[in-house]
Amino acid sequence: MRPSNPTPLKRTIRRDELHAMVPLGDTTIYEMEQRGEFPRRFALSPRCVVWDLSEVEAWLEARRKAPIAQADPPDVRRRRRHPVKDGGWGAPSVA
Repeated sequence: MRPSNPTPLKRTIRRDELHAMVPLGDTTIYEMEQRGEFPRRFALSPRCVVWDLSEVEAWLEARRKAPIAQADPPDVRRRRRHPVKDGGWGAPSVA
């Protein structure tokens, strides 16, 4: 006899399915996992890692609800190579 309330099977996804859902690079995903900002992968075998689909979907929904603020543009005057100097390239010169 089967139990009346069987626990639902959790669906897992492999790397190719994850990349179809989350267009981030492997290194970015790995670093986010290490910081606790992305669902952790787990190993099914020594050569196969997967992510829990429901955790990835929950992460995507949380990201959708709380958008990330846009990064500040770089200060090109502080570059080591080819810094942009004030008063050059089309800027009016002060005489």
